[in-house]
Order: sequence, then C-alpha cells, then structure tokens
Amino acid sequence: MRRREFIAGLGSTAAWPLAARAQQGERVRRIGVLLQGDENEPLFKTRRSAFTQALADLGWSDGRNVRMDLRWASDDINRIRAFAQELVGLQPDIIVTNTTPATVALQAETWTIPIVFEGVADPVASGIVARLDRPSGNVTGFAGFEATLGGKWLELLSEMAPGLKRVAIMFNPDTAPISTLMPLFETAARSLKVALIPAPVHSDVEIETAIIDLGREPGGGLVVMPDAFMAVHRAAIISAAAKNNVLAVYWASEFARDGGLLSYGPDQVDIWRRAASYVDRILRGEKPGDLPVQFPTKFEMVVNLKTAKALGLTVPQSILLRADPVIE
Repeated sequence: MRRREFIAGLGSTAAWPLAARAQQGERVRRIGVLLQGDENEPLFKTRRSAFTQALADLGWSDGRNVRMDLRWASDDINRIRAFAQELVGLQPDIIVTNTTPATVALQAETWTIPIVFEGVADPVASGIVARLDRPSGNVTGFAGFEATLGGKWLELLSEMAPGLKRVAIMFNPDTAPISTLMPLFETAARSLKVALIPAPVHSDVEIETAIIDLGREPGGGLVVMPDAFMAVHRAAIISAAAKNNVLAVYWASEFARDGGLLSYGPDQVDIWRRAASYVDRILRGEKPGDLPVQFPTKFEMVVNLKTAKALGLTVPQSILLRADPVIE
C-alpha cells in the first residue's frame, strides 16, 4: 500500500495532503476515523460525541466543511488492519484513531496522511513516534497512560484492602501488550510487598478463568489495563469479579458506574476534546511531526459503594474524599 501511495504522490507538489496546501473553506475536508470499539457501546459513543462537538466549536462541522468516514473495528485485529487500508485508500486529509493496534495499522499503510491518535500507552516504545517532543513523520496525538498510573492503581487496592498479597494485571496481548509497562508496576509492587501475576486474556471464558483462579484464596486484587477490548468485555469482568469476591480497579469511570468497585484514570472525554485541537491545527496547515505528544491532564476517580458493601469492604475515608462521584 505504501508503494502505491508513494507512486500516486509523485505528481503532487508536496508530501502533505491538500489540507496543508489549500486555504480554509476552499473545499470540504475529509476526516477518516478508525475506532477500536463497538459502535453500539455508549462508552465509545460518548467519546466520539465529545470529539465532534469540540471540532464544531473550532469551526469544523460534519456535513458542512468536513466529511467524516467512520469505521468501527471492535477488538478484531484483522478488521483493524482491513479498515486501516480502506481509510488510507480514501485519501482523507487526516485520520483519527484511538488505540495502539489501530495506530500501528494505519502507520503501516501511510507515511503522508496525518494521523492523530488517542489512547496509545507508550508511543515511543511502540515505535509510533521517535520522540515525544518532536514526533517527526506523520503521526502525533494524546497518550492514554501516564507513567505513575500503574503504581497508583496498586496503591488504591492496598488502601482498600490492607491485607492485599497479590495482584493480577489483566490485559489482551493482541490489542494492548504490557511489556513496556510492567517495570512501572514492579517498582510499586516491591514497595507495597505484593506479588504481580500477569493475566493475558482473549475472551470472556479466559477472563472468567483468570478471575476464578485469583479468587481461590483471600488477598487477591485485579488491575484491568486500559484497552478497547477490556471496555467491550467489561460486563464479563465486573460479573466475574463480583462472583469471586475479587477487588478490582479500572482505568475508566464507566466500569465503576456499571458495577465495578473502583476506577481511577484519565478523563477520556477530555482527551478526545483535546484531540480535536490537533485535528484543527493540522487542517489549518501545521505538520503533525511538529506537534508534541501530550499526556492526560485531568483524572477522575469513581467509587461504587454498593459493590464495596457486597464485597464486605469499608471504603477508607481517604478514598471517599478523593472520589467524584461516589455511587451509593
């Protein structure tokens, strides 16, 4: 695909799409959107709405001066790759995406169309950008993971259950590998004197099996890693944790609102709003390689007291004072 794109671009006067060469308003701009998630999932709809509203506030309205080509890839890596190729073939002015696998798939298809990502855990270690301050190339965006979060999740579990002995780190190796993030967990685990258990999963069955194993003995906790796969399968995770009396902490507030014990992480809606600002700047002529990768600036904590009561837990006041909201 890259070879065809290169040949097609030989006759143009510049490497960047027309958005960087034309005056604003001369034509309708085309925005490709590749989302790793379920289109019927309210979680993803809320974030997409925040993005489109932020774009409108910046002067870009779908159907007026921009056209959005949206593709939902769920958690299927083959669909992600197919849709990445399809979107690049449409030759949009810019492509927006939301996970590491989707960003990598798009990057494999084009080195000229600007790509703005959201939710990539470690853009440098993933090989997506060379540097955070000047990414270079055609990719930039907003990381979804801040370096201290791993330790923070372990600390919250320890506060909630002082007898915590071991913590499983649940992730899907196909959609969100954690090799670059484990050292952050290991440092915190040593100071808290808890053992870490990697828990790779690919399906609801494997999710349930991992949580059943964790719940066989007291003193177990669970960290659910940021990933569209986990968001899609959150009902299975929340249900298994409740049935097996396992304390779990999640990165997104929707988990706690849907019955999970506790969530702490970046405000995902805020990240999507901020992503719109980069789309705006690129459509007005700036190069993605000149825009630094940014990290979350707003965080939220949600505690579900109903779930805590069902687990026989008393939530410490230190946590309740930081939570907003507290679900009763």
